[in-house]
Amino acid sequence: MSAPTQFTIAIDEAVLADIRERIRRYPWDELPDAGGWSCGTSLAYLRNLAAYWLDGYDWRAEEAKLNQLPQFHANIAGLPLHFIHVKGSGPKPQPLLLSHGWPGSFFEFAELVEPLAHPERFGGKIEDAFDVVVPSLPGYGFSGRPGHPIGPRSTAQLFNALMTEVLGYDSYLAQGGDWGAVVTGWLGYRHAVSCRAIHLNMVGLRSPEMAPETEAEKAWDAKYQALFRQEGAYLQLQATKPQSLAFAMMDSPVGIAAWIIEKFAAWSHVPRDPQSAPALGVRYTDDQLLTNIMIYLVTKSFATSTWMYRGFFMEQPIHMAAGTSVTVPTGIAAFPDPVYGPPPRSLVERGYNVTHWTDMPRGGHFAAMEEPGLFVEDLRAFARTLR
Repeated sequence: MSAPTQFTIAIDEAVLADIRERIRRYPWDELPDAGGWSCGTSLAYLRNLAAYWLDGYDWRAEEAKLNQLPQFHANIAGLPLHFIHVKGSGPKPQPLLLSHGWPGSFFEFAELVEPLAHPERFGGKIEDAFDVVVPSLPGYGFSGRPGHPIGPRSTAQLFNALMTEVLGYDSYLAQGGDWGAVVTGWLGYRHAVSCRAIHLNMVGLRSPEMAPETEAEKAWDAKYQALFRQEGAYLQLQATKPQSLAFAMMDSPVGIAAWIIEKFAAWSHVPRDPQSAPALGVRYTDDQLLTNIMIYLVTKSFATSTWMYRGFFMEQPIHMAAGTSVTVPTGIAAFPDPVYGPPPRSLVERGYNVTHWTDMPRGGHFAAMEEPGLFVEDLRAFARTLR
């Protein structure tokens, strides 16, 4: 365990030049089109995005904005963890841990850190302030590479150590979506002494009692299973053969962009035309999409990011024990994720102590980026119930 040391993002110009050159050399004219968005990322869309990537996108400007946030490294159990840490306003800001997932990054929360830490500067109330901590998952972004695949249960142990042993908080609130939701579930389940409440925008960690029983639960499960058969091939691949995927992606910025953009297109709550082309511009700027992708590229972390899937199935147990549940207060922000939509409340309540539930009018899988205002207000509303 080490004390935090300050960290500044400073990517060597040679790394950026190499990425640009590989994008420039991509053989677009030799790539057949299987049918637009219906078969994956649209060739026309990605070619246009790559043109902007080369001629309009400015990593140095995005790097400078990220470096306005105080960032640190701390060595925990031999692994360097990268994290943002901003002390909140007022005399008693609540400590808050925000955990991202795949194919996101700590960047998902970058624009929310200041409003969460200093609400009075954004039209809010100072008593809603948080001490905000945003780590990069192990093997993601600027965190270190684990020596072997680890899953969300082990990650929860690392994050709890970050909050309690490195940063010295007696207790804290945790929030997460995607893998971050599974990590956060484990924090509430195994580390309830220090993690006093959790807020989720996806329900990942399950108990045997959360099997569908009512007609509404069975209907939701049938819809979920059908969507997963259509959209879940990535999970099967990343959980079973992540190394083979890593070989394919290691030297291809365009390949990594296509793999990630496909998920933003499928999982975001965006309008779609009759040919199912997602209007990504409604929720994200091209700069936002590319900065998230660039974090994978400049850190060469795509391969180890997929290890979380392999690690999940290697860890035992992967779910809560029969007859147990998450007993800490749990808030659910039920965003209408097109693929990983929220289960019925009745099902969730058999595994979690749900004390706060909000059916969101819009927003999908990447809730903090898609609907930052709704996300922040729901998190604040839940935190108020804990005072």
